[in-house]
Amino acid sequence: MFAQLPPGASLVRHRDPYAGSVRYHLGLVTPSSPRCYISVDGCLYFWRDGEAVMFDETYIHYAKNTTDVSRIVLFCDVERPMYFRWAAALNRAFANIVLRAASSPNEDGDRIGFLNRAFKYVYMIRRVGKQLKAWHRPTYYVVKWTLFGSIFAGLVYAL
Repeated sequence: MFAQLPPGASLVRHRDPYAGSVRYHLGLVTPSSPRCYISVDGCLYFWRDGEAVMFDETYIHYAKNTTDVSRIVLFCDVERPMYFRWAAALNRAFANIVLRAASSPNEDGDRIGFLNRAFKYVYMIRRVGKQLKAWHRPTYYVVKWTLFGSIFAGLVYAL
């Protein structure tokens, strides 16, 4: 896909949980400035037109664009090389399932994957959690661990 990082924008520190691929960015339209960068595991890289950056997205990473120019990159996930054929086949099957479930529309008529639809509700819950945490941290942790405990108990009971 193509990814834009507008002037003044940033992506928060995060790591992607799926280790079946590595991430590839090809600079298409970039500020070519150290003020528009990605930090991966503490190492800074900045995009340049026609140059590639490949990184392991399971490391903590974030991006910032403090220039007045949008950064546009070709953004690809490249299958991580696997030593065993059975591991590569399992990785491909898992990726196909996850990619279908996480798909988002690019054109009219494109389907929205289950994970993408569910994220809307997860995000609403997360936002309420952040507000509760900002209001009163101890209450936030009591609610959080009560919910986790209830989910765990429900799973154990269901088995």
